[in-house]
Amino acid sequence: MAVSTCPRVFASFECRSDPDFSGYPRHEKPGQGRSFRRVESARLGAAAASYRGLSSRILRFPPNFVRQLSIKARRNCSNIGVAQIVAASWANNSGSGVPAVPTATAVDTATTAAVPAEAGDPVVVPGNGALQVESVPASKEASFLSSDGSLTIHAGERLGRGIVTDAITTPVVNTSAYFFKKTINLIDFKEKRATSFEYGRYGNPTTVVAEEKISALEGAESTVIMASGMCASTIMFMALVPAGGHIVTTTDCYRKTRIFIETVLPKMGISATVIDPADVRALEAALKKHKVSLFFTESPTNPFLRCVDIEFVSKLCHKYGALVCIDGTFATPLNQKALSLGADLVLHSATKYIGGHNDVLAGCISGSLKLVSEIRNLHHVMGGALNPNAAYLIIRGMKTLHLRVQQQNSTGLRMAKVLEAHPKVAHVYYPGLPSHPEHELAKRQMTGFGGVVSFEIDGDLDTTIKFVDSLKIPYIAPSFGGCESIVDQPAIMSYWDLSQADRLKYGIKDTLVRFSIGVEDFEDLKADVLQALDTI
Repeated sequence: MAVSTCPRVFASFECRSDPDFSGYPRHEKPGQGRSFRRVESARLGAAAASYRGLSSRILRFPPNFVRQLSIKARRNCSNIGVAQIVAASWANNSGSGVPAVPTATAVDTATTAAVPAEAGDPVVVPGNGALQVESVPASKEASFLSSDGSLTIHAGERLGRGIVTDAITTPVVNTSAYFFKKTINLIDFKEKRATSFEYGRYGNPTTVVAEEKISALEGAESTVIMASGMCASTIMFMALVPAGGHIVTTTDCYRKTRIFIETVLPKMGISATVIDPADVRALEAALKKHKVSLFFTESPTNPFLRCVDIEFVSKLCHKYGALVCIDGTFATPLNQKALSLGADLVLHSATKYIGGHNDVLAGCISGSLKLVSEIRNLHHVMGGALNPNAAYLIIRGMKTLHLRVQQQNSTGLRMAKVLEAHPKVAHVYYPGLPSHPEHELAKRQMTGFGGVVSFEIDGDLDTTIKFVDSLKIPYIAPSFGGCESIVDQPAIMSYWDLSQADRLKYGIKDTLVRFSIGVEDFEDLKADVLQALDTI
């Protein structure tokens, strides 16, 4: 069962029907308000007292309520009558002295206490009417949802969203800090008797929903989401690898990750062994020679889409006391379940498939509560918090993740076959093809092969540039996984600062093309690729 490591805390509000103001006088002209108030008691008597009480109740909004509404939303509220938005439950509970009940979720000690409770118990901050936690259901992954597609839509929301609201979509909580009504409430929080948010860098209700949705898909106890994929990977390295420690990674990987491993980690006394993704013997040799803290690899890798036998390397690494983290960005949580295969952690650049719309930067790490809490603690120190608006975009993007990935899997495989059969294409790298070196492995541990196809044009740098420039549908850009198709030449986009000889050390030829399939119609993409190949 996925477990959040942030508290579910939110000032609740409920919608009520329009109050009946019929029979009460209205201001006919500007300036009549004073005279109305002077005669109000005399004219209305007991009715006026009731009216004043109703008005008081209507205007008792939860803390930060107005700030949590956009200008447009506030304008809409005024159109339907402010009286429709009444903080009834908040007003009733405020200062009621409801005793605290231990939280029903495991909570990061850096944020609040982790106290066991019976599932379904309500959670409130004692005496602090500003904060309220919704009851947590016994299981966030309901038995009536049997597919990842349904989880992408409902996990973290319909199946136990901590934000109390009638809205189908998760509200964006735009605040940098959270207040405590009284000092005693703050002390209770600090001494782990109460659950609460405290500071924006340590957690946000909108962000928690995104984390729980990812945890449900990965089958993880906990997920921490950060401002980018690189933020997630660098903080993970620093949190889990001690000074003087050793890591093992693979040759084929995102270049910025390799730069961090080769240039920054050595300053902390951390060394690394770099092996071929399929070289299990080299991995075991490194495990025997060094006290390895972590084996980190992508699977599939970037840009050659090599695959690592996650189950085998996990067992091997655990034998020698090393952790395993798989960067599953190319695979997505739908095509591959790294944790169920034995990995300790799975990392994603959520900028790519998880967000899926080329409009947000984010990164996430999922795994056991213990490991993720260690990473989260350092994350709280280092910063790199995800903006709640970005968290909302991640939540929104994930609702179509299964549909997008199904389309991209299908189009990617069909396009790889078209390219492999074309005489002007020298080589195609795609795990769904029998020619791929890890094709059989990919079939065992993946349910789909993704929407990225890498291939080499039969020609030179200029020939490849002409092909890329002749394409009409994909954008020339440095990302992948979105709705729009994207194409780039790694030799130019990612390795242009290196000489041709240095690029070849990493296998990056001038003719290499990385094509990220979007959700466009396959026939349109096929026709575009074929006409571009005809120009060279």
